Amino acid sequence: MRILGIETSCDETAAAVYDAERGLLAHALHSQVALHAEYGGVVPELASRDHIQKTLPLIRQVLAESGCRPQDITAVAYTAGPGLVGALLVGAAVGHSLAWAWGVPALPVHHMEAHLLAPLLEPDPPAFPFVALLVSGGHTLLVEVSGVGRYRLLGESLDDAAGEAFDKTAKLLGLDYPGGPALERLARQGNPARFDFPRPMTDRPGLDFSFSGLKTHALTTLRAHDDGSAQTRADIACAFQDAVVDTLAIKCERALRATGLQRLVVSGGVSANQRLRERFAEIDDVKVSYPRLEFCTDNAAMIAYTGYRNFAAGLRPDRLAFDVRARWPLNTT
Repeated sequence: MRILGIETSCDETAAAVYDAERGLLAHALHSQVALHAEYGGVVPELASRDHIQKTLPLIRQVLAESGCRPQDITAVAYTAGPGLVGALLVGAAVGHSLAWAWGVPALPVHHMEAHLLAPLLEPDPPAFPFVALLVSGGHTLLVEVSGVGRYRLLGESLDDAAGEAFDKTAKLLGLDYPGGPALERLARQGNPARFDFPRPMTDRPGLDFSFSGLKTHALTTLRAHDDGSAQTRADIACAFQDAVVDTLAIKCERALRATGLQRLVVSGGVSANQRLRERFAEIDDVKVSYPRLEFCTDNAAMIAYTGYRNFAAGLRPDRLAFDVRARWPLNTT
């Protein structure tokens, strides 16, 4: 069984081929960072147009690198949501068109489910059940995972996602797009003892998150202490990052205690943050698993793999069904 995966949910175009016996055969990605940098963020119309130009060349590339012909493909998996509707429609249209032409099923994949399963691509994959923290620019979720397709939402962000808060705070500090990695780099130069930011919603029961107030706290701190020095901005970046990371860790520890589980999966773009990985290594008696760094952000390897797992579990969608969703709760997959 070989699955072609297509990812076009936001600002990265990607394709991959996954083989049931041999694993990942090929994957390729085109980032739109340079395209959107001058605007300070993703421009949906530009993203969609770039996906139109890049998707088919990337598919040709991974087919060639994997040594696959169209007749070798069992099904085509594509990201159906959540994401930017115009961008999603590009991948869905290409995926359905190829599937129809090749006489194989087209498999809609939930983007966050794919992030959740991405660590299973690793040589030492986590065993079910586990708690998963999905932390990215658009989502912050805590999920109890009993198996593929068996998800129980434990907590989520009530406002900004953690990655979104990183990006917005980076912009307040005058950093270039993409803001999250830029803030992480600046924070390495900061003095962690100078500012102490709050850990939101950790002083009350529950597993939900709120990061909007941290962004506001960063702004008020900058206004009160801005002396024009790069060091002050680095100190604020450091305090902000520590607060976000510590909040995520505290909530994960609560979720592990509540479920009685000792395995934690952390995935999504923010899972690449090195301070986060250092803090999570301090959690006692818990095995923490991550995707490799190149699979933390959006990619098609996780789409192809999730399509394979769903197809192997018996998913057979209507061949004529064509739908994408800007919003798509994980527990409705």
